[in-house]
Amino acid sequence: MLSRSEIVREFKRSKSGIAGVAILLGLILMTVYSAVAIPLESFRQWNNPNFWIDHPKAAAPAWTNLGSKVPEHKIMDSRDAEISESIQDGTRTLVHSYSIDFNYDDYPDDFMLPYSAKYGSTQPVLDVSVIRPDGKEFEIYFSSLPVSRSDQGEFSSRVFSTDKQIAESLKRYLGEFQYRQDPAKPEVMVFSDTQEPGVLKGKYTFRETFFLFNPGDSVIDSGVILGGKVYGLMGTDEFRRDLAIGILWAAPVALFIGLTVSIASVLIGLIYGVVAGYRGRRTDEGLMRINDVFYSLPTLPLLVILSVTIGRSIFLITGFLVIFGWVGMAKISRSLALQIKNLQYVEAAKLMGQSDINIIFKHIIPQLLPLTFASIAISVPSAILGEAALSFLGLGDPSIPTWGQILHEANSASATTRGLWWWIVPPGLMIAITGLAFALIGNALDAIVNPRSRRV
Repeated sequence: MLSRSEIVREFKRSKSGIAGVAILLGLILMTVYSAVAIPLESFRQWNNPNFWIDHPKAAAPAWTNLGSKVPEHKIMDSRDAEISESIQDGTRTLVHSYSIDFNYDDYPDDFMLPYSAKYGSTQPVLDVSVIRPDGKEFEIYFSSLPVSRSDQGEFSSRVFSTDKQIAESLKRYLGEFQYRQDPAKPEVMVFSDTQEPGVLKGKYTFRETFFLFNPGDSVIDSGVILGGKVYGLMGTDEFRRDLAIGILWAAPVALFIGLTVSIASVLIGLIYGVVAGYRGRRTDEGLMRINDVFYSLPTLPLLVILSVTIGRSIFLITGFLVIFGWVGMAKISRSLALQIKNLQYVEAAKLMGQSDINIIFKHIIPQLLPLTFASIAISVPSAILGEAALSFLGLGDPSIPTWGQILHEANSASATTRGLWWWIVPPGLMIAITGLAFALIGNALDAIVNPRSRRV
């Protein structure tokens, strides 16, 4: 058996092993970045539609927008606004102005105006107007805020472009500018040229004016969300979720499942097989018949049945995969234990009166540890694929983002027929790349530590 330093030296010479380690380091960096840079709330709220409402629906990645032909999704809040304040006759007026350079060849999908205010019994009034590049100003919304249920209560809401009042407000400009656009499509009417067909390009200013009537009233936040057709590094899905966040969060989940299942199943199989091989006779016969029963069971159908009947928690799924993952290692470790137990140092330990447990854990299992590490690495891809298969069938843990779960939702939404490739390709590639990393590492280690694989 090779020493640890010899194994490390041989591994450094393996190009495939080094490539696998490089990919694994990339996955670890993704995991660290997810934990440090991405808010944990996005993981907890992955399946909450209200959390992602500011994002566009089924938008392509921003880098696909060559030549800026289609509008990019813009999310602006009060930090992006020019704020001015004035007081007249006891009424305080706050104006939040948002400037947007719109130079695209297509109209936005929609727009939203979120706001948050703190006020008492007297309701503030919100007035929204749009100043266009041609100098025309459209007043699109004017309304008092809802009644506060408590003194100085905080209220948050948003005005959608589909609001009936916006359509009614825009009707007045049909005759004034001899406008022929449909006011039922405010996102088209606001961004259309009044003189000729097409998009009016240039600088737009959304002006949100709050009229506050009590000294204690305040505007906490405001914003403008311009619905685009492209967004982010990996786009969004049908539920407006940022797929880049989901794919990043799925990396630590995949590593957890893969490493936990492979380590647990390989260690169980190692101890099980060594005990069977060392004890021999009836113990060996009985244990290996049980192993044969598990080996003959159809894994995927049984995993489906267990997930449906018992539960779909990520920890339960991990346990299910361990139940069926140890049988292969048990056969390998048994065959090696049959050889090692007849070696002289093992016979000497028996003559010295050492117990069977002591001999197994001090003299046999340490000799199999290099092969064990190789087996762990090789077993990780099958564990990840097992979870992905269950999730793709809709039997994974629905409360957390996993690559298999993302693929399941893409399949349910007919993403392939709709051409939403960014919903399918990235999670599929991540599953393949993660499996490839551990396969390369495992095969390199196996070629080094397995006597039958090494060149003489």
